[in-house]
Amino acid sequence: MALDTGRFLADLDAARRIGSYRTGVHRPTFSPDDMESRRWLAARMEQAGLEATIDGIGNVFGRHGGAGPHLLAGSHLETQNHAGWLDGVLGVIGALELARAGLPVDVCAYCDEEAHWGDFIGSRSLIGEFSEADMDAARNRETGKPLRLALEEVGIAGRERLVIDPGRYKGALEMHIEQGTQLENAGLRIGVVTGIVAIRQFRIMITGQQDHTGGTTMRERRDAGLTAVRLLGMIDQEFPRICADRSVWTTGRIALEPNAPMIIPGQAELVFSFRDLEVEVMDRMADCLRRIVAESNRRERCPAVLEEIGRSDAAICDPDIVRAFSEAAETQCPGAWQRMPSGAIHDSQILARKLPIGMLFVPSIGGISHHWSEDTKREDLVLGMEVLAEAARRLLGA
Repeated sequence: MALDTGRFLADLDAARRIGSYRTGVHRPTFSPDDMESRRWLAARMEQAGLEATIDGIGNVFGRHGGAGPHLLAGSHLETQNHAGWLDGVLGVIGALELARAGLPVDVCAYCDEEAHWGDFIGSRSLIGEFSEADMDAARNRETGKPLRLALEEVGIAGRERLVIDPGRYKGALEMHIEQGTQLENAGLRIGVVTGIVAIRQFRIMITGQQDHTGGTTMRERRDAGLTAVRLLGMIDQEFPRICADRSVWTTGRIALEPNAPMIIPGQAELVFSFRDLEVEVMDRMADCLRRIVAESNRRERCPAVLEEIGRSDAAICDPDIVRAFSEAAETQCPGAWQRMPSGAIHDSQILARKLPIGMLFVPSIGGISHHWSEDTKREDLVLGMEVLAEAARRLLGA
């Protein structure tokens, strides 16, 4: 069977219509549109000759019934709220097209990569690292609804949760949009991912004195908000001295208490994170952050307390898969590709605990993602599919 890029594009367009929002998609995990997309995918898998299952946590798995060796390929179907039409689903439909082209590939849509209900609950479950206690504890990040209740409501509670056998696979592949501007800015069309960055996340709690904005003199004030601003300014001044070229850092949350126009903030909460591929760089950034907080406490009237609240380790892509992607890219688009790290995290980072992994990027127009205007040129989608298929053939010896 031949690769059919027209069929591949048609299915991307069909998936886009499920939960459409402006030019993007709104399909949060376990919403009616999300479940419709899962059932739609399972039907497509069956048509492709795969044995399709929607398991007890929402993973949609299509098992190839023929002889191996096999590859696992896929990504996710759900979206961020009012977000783009390619993030995740590109890798799912690309994996499906590999199977329809006759390659021995198991296809999976890993449930909830977008973390509406927790961190990678689908891929963690698939590798046997999401326990019943984890199921009990999981809640929706916006409503607080228990995961188990949601599974009952969508009709999949009590189903078996699939766990893969790593010995079945030569590796796991994932095609994805870049979600950045590196390829577009360089005039390139394919990115061969070398690794997925690590993340460390911290909470910084700053304690001042809540007081009246008119009656409290500037000399008397202990303004937690001003201390927070100055501390963040120190980070932006010092981090460039010790980071690497692709290091990034973000203050994703700034919460003042009581957050009222006529009251001096008595407390500030900052949630701060940074990312890089190299452990040494991450350690330097963590040490620098600790020094900055210590210096803030030396200078300021409002003490700050630093707490690490989360971390994920980097996942290095398998050299053989990187080589296969590189050779395929050079065959399909000579000189128009590069090796690069992934600054975003993906299910492949979880699968890497059990399997060799590899990722392939296609450009994002303007670098936009997690927004309804996210897009990629159709010719780049087709090229990505062709490179993915060529690399899969090389890995399988087909």
